[in-house]
Amino acid sequence: MVGLSVAWFLQEHGVDVTVLERDHIAAGSSWGNAGWLTPGITAPLPEPAVLAYGLRAVLSPSSPVYVPLRPQAELLRFLGGFARNSTELRWRRGMRAYAPLNALALGAFDRLALGGVDATTERADPFLACFRTAEERALLLNELKHIGDAGQEVKYEAISGAEARRAEPSLSAEVGAAVRIHEQRYIHPPRFMDALAASVRARGGEIRTGVTVKRLRDDGNAVSILDATGAVQRFDAVVVASGAWLSELARSFGVRRVVQAGRGYSFTVAARHLPSGPVYFPAQRIACTPLTFSGGDRLRIAGMMEFRSPCAPLDQRRIQAMVTAVGPLMEGLDLQTRRDEWVGSRPCTADGLPMIGGTTSGRVFVAGGHGMWGVSLGPITGELLARRIMTDRDDPLLAPFDPTR
Repeated sequence: MVGLSVAWFLQEHGVDVTVLERDHIAAGSSWGNAGWLTPGITAPLPEPAVLAYGLRAVLSPSSPVYVPLRPQAELLRFLGGFARNSTELRWRRGMRAYAPLNALALGAFDRLALGGVDATTERADPFLACFRTAEERALLLNELKHIGDAGQEVKYEAISGAEARRAEPSLSAEVGAAVRIHEQRYIHPPRFMDALAASVRARGGEIRTGVTVKRLRDDGNAVSILDATGAVQRFDAVVVASGAWLSELARSFGVRRVVQAGRGYSFTVAARHLPSGPVYFPAQRIACTPLTFSGGDRLRIAGMMEFRSPCAPLDQRRIQAMVTAVGPLMEGLDLQTRRDEWVGSRPCTADGLPMIGGTTSGRVFVAGGHGMWGVSLGPITGELLARRIMTDRDDPLLAPFDPTR
């Protein structure tokens, strides 16, 4: 989402763009995610509540947040920074940085649609966050209050479990409390990615798939790109938007922050009663989205935050942990006949803020590290970065996300 959005908005300025993709369109975390456009809950991932999991919990394969038993040096460095940033003071500072982007996020999707991207965004009104108890719900209500204190307007109300079940009959009696959040949206991720790529091509852009970039070099007049075949290409400027692999290419241009894969899992199931919109279980970190596939309507169930190598294979223990978590909370799901089992690597930074902007080279730019929010913030990231590149003027909205911070 991020890379294609940058390309599309650069085209708005009349730029000829070439997109180099290591696999195929949406092969990474843009494919199997929940597809939520939820600026109302977009916030830094490091927060005091995450530290409350404790060491024993994060080492358990069934935990919503999982760390391998023997983390490598780079992961240890990331985890140390993550822990340092999981304070209320730093979370609030990060939230103040997010708030202006969140306010603009949905408008950027509207501008894509007006510009010819043939994919819809669906209203998620209401968007339900569900809990077993009112005590569990208190954490989200507190977070929403702090989001409002940071200057971002969020419309929501606390409701009972009975009210939530009337809105979504697929919820079980285990749901005893909920929060209804308004004015959010969602997309069908694979369809949206295909439509965005088609629009980039229709406007004259080139998308080359199956290209693994190995090295970038700024020779003063252009940026040379060396790919895995040994071929060298030259461009006036380059934007690195390579997700969990961002550090490999950007490090030599002053981008020292670790970008760690925060792997998420998903699968789809048939449902006796498909929810009318997204349903979120924050305590279990489970996201449910109704989507239409060629074989019919299905519910995509997504979740987990697994700090592990992006190249590691799918771990069935994570899938089973999600099944165990969501089973008691929803009724009528065929959890034993799953399809589309998937794992993808969200690009996470230790301070929970993406990296959007220039580097020590005036020709190399970065767009990545959005964690769970790359889909929601991808288009506004592309719009702001394209303007930054073309005007060569610093944007105060992007100052907190400086890649060389």
